[in-house]
Amino acid sequence: MSYVDGFVVAVPRDNKDAYAVEARKMWPVFRDHGALEMWECWGDDVPDGKVTSFPMAVKAAEDEVVVFSWILWPDRATRDKGNTAMMEDPRMKDLDMSAMPFDGKRMIYGGFAPLVHSTR
Repeated sequence: MSYVDGFVVAVPRDNKDAYAVEARKMWPVFRDHGALEMWECWGDDVPDGKVTSFPMAVKAAEDEVVVFSWILWPDRATRDKGNTAMMEDPRMKDLDMSAMPFDGKRMIYGGFAPLVHSTR
């Protein structure tokens, strides 16, 4: 069964293009280690909440936009193997994580086993 890695992060509005550049650099790495799809979605209707919300979860500032991302894997075993292999991939070693166009300490992420999947 498919497996999904999900991510939510706050990105400074002015860093939209830089974020897209970094995301595009990552796709070949994920793909080469078994990922089927990668989605990077720039928030454009992400309301503040009273109790909880995406902006609250990542402590988004006024000048930041919430990005919702996910990577689709064929199954968890492929994802686990791919994540382990990526840590040894030379392309990952060349990344300067401190130069990422967002504050990674506020990223929320996790792995998810699909419960219901419907298509048209």
